[in-house]
Amino acid sequence: MGSIGRYIFRTTLGAFLVVLISVTTLMWITQALRDIDLMTNEGQGLLTFVALTALIIPLLVMIIAPIAFMVAMAYTLNKLATDSELIVMNAAGMPPWHLFRPFLAVAAVVSILVGSIAAYGSPKSLRMLAEWINDIRADLVTRIVQPGRFVSLTGGLTLHIRERLPSGQLLGIFIDDQRDAKERVTFLAERGDILTHDRTYLLLADGSVQRQQAGSHDPNIVQFDRYAFDLTQLAPASGASTTRKLSSRELYLWELYGQRADDPSVGDRAEQLRAELHDRLMAPVYPLVIAVLTFAYLGAPRTTRQSRNLSLFSAIAAVALLRGSGFVGLLAGTRVPAALAVPYVAAGAALLFGYWGISRCVIIEPPAFIVDGITRLTERLAARATHLAGQAP
Repeated sequence: MGSIGRYIFRTTLGAFLVVLISVTTLMWITQALRDIDLMTNEGQGLLTFVALTALIIPLLVMIIAPIAFMVAMAYTLNKLATDSELIVMNAAGMPPWHLFRPFLAVAAVVSILVGSIAAYGSPKSLRMLAEWINDIRADLVTRIVQPGRFVSLTGGLTLHIRERLPSGQLLGIFIDDQRDAKERVTFLAERGDILTHDRTYLLLADGSVQRQQAGSHDPNIVQFDRYAFDLTQLAPASGASTTRKLSSRELYLWELYGQRADDPSVGDRAEQLRAELHDRLMAPVYPLVIAVLTFAYLGAPRTTRQSRNLSLFSAIAAVALLRGSGFVGLLAGTRVPAALAVPYVAAGAALLFGYWGISRCVIIEPPAFIVDGITRLTERLAARATHLAGQAP
């Protein structure tokens, strides 16, 4: 790869990283806001929230990377065309395939990135995310220690804590136990500590317990210095998290390939797992196909009088159609196995079309009637805007 190739490679790769990081960050923020209850309801800190929601980033990168590469490649080609470098290189006799090599090299880097994430990175992060959320929501102490809020621990049991000291001691404890239909028990205590030794206890101090039988108007109130309230019964059953069935996105690529229909863990998900397998296999192919399509539309040299806008819009439409076929194949393939061939057919057709366009140095533009229609529409809009501007006071 010569100096020109290295320049194109650096420019395209740099633009790709900028677009990928920017769009991924934006999408991550929108996704993270959906799990804000981890801070509001589960009592988690900001750092835990950020680390937890960041586990979805590999999945976002896998989805966004091919589109970010298309944007970066279009930016580089447009920059070369604006500076008349495409025309100069074509006049110097540089074959189009020679100019295409650095873009193909960047596409290979993106494909390796997407392929590794699809095979291992995304499933691993999603597993960690699901397990971490389950652990947080099963953490009894985290659920209880939420000062200033009435927390419903289980059906009929409500707890309120006024304050938690830096030492971990709890102040102003209120427990309302209505789990027994025959008796309602209310605890009030000045202080409390959570103790864990085989079982988890809330050790109450300087308080009272009020017991009221069903149908009785007079409660029984007993003062106490110390009272141990057993919290172990409120925890989820042991081993609940280990039996969780992994979703199709949480399975590694080789696990999807090795699934058998008679496997009890597959159940009625055989079609879904098959569709997910084909979608993962296609993931690293899309950057390569997008590179060919984009260069076919935007790689041919043009004079300053030849607009590149329509070709750019056509390239965007072609890439959108390509990715749309992948989503259609994934969704429809769960019910109609033949639909799984749609992404492969679309990718093959795109490669043949792109190869034809690049080899013949064809300037690919929409048909004349579409161009004429867009021109007429633009002229009408411009005339209408001029007319409205003339009527303005």
